[in-house]
Amino acid sequence: MNLLNHLRRMAGNNLWSNDRLYRAVVSLQPGEFEAQRTSFFPSIKETLNHILAVDHLYLDFLEEGGVGAAAYDDFVPFDDPVELAKAQADFDRRLIAFCDGLLDADLDRRVATDRREDGMIPEKIGEILAHVLLHDIHHRGQVHAMLSGTSVAPPQLDEFLLDYDAKLREKEVERLGL
Repeated sequence: MNLLNHLRRMAGNNLWSNDRLYRAVVSLQPGEFEAQRTSFFPSIKETLNHILAVDHLYLDFLEEGGVGAAAYDDFVPFDDPVELAKAQADFDRRLIAFCDGLLDADLDRRVATDRREDGMIPEKIGEILAHVLLHDIHHRGQVHAMLSGTSVAPPQLDEFLLDYDAKLREKEVERLGL
């Protein structure tokens, strides 16, 4: 598997993992979504909103949308986990489409990233994609851990890549069109 195919597969994993995670989150009891917890961000709500805000920032860089840092600064957090889940799924599908439109040579092409006081920093598309996917995994793991202190069990999130696990994700992959 080459790097582009890996990044495409990981973009699909993002949709699948987020779908599993959000199905757990929307099942939380009233008050659990926004309850204070021990983590980098102090609640499931704040962590999931942060993931989506950063996703919007980096996709704007990748698509050369011109919004820059405002894509993060102007992000309006969601209070409703169902609406947040929908917005995340919409983003995940945009990321998949972006990756599907890339050629191998695009991965080394640099795009400007607006770093506010540090200015416009050119970064390689492949490295931005790797970063945003890692960022999402990192914070999903925090939400996963926070779910352990709720009424909903954290879902299994590492059954996406191997043929051995295909039977465990088959219906979800079909439902998501992956």
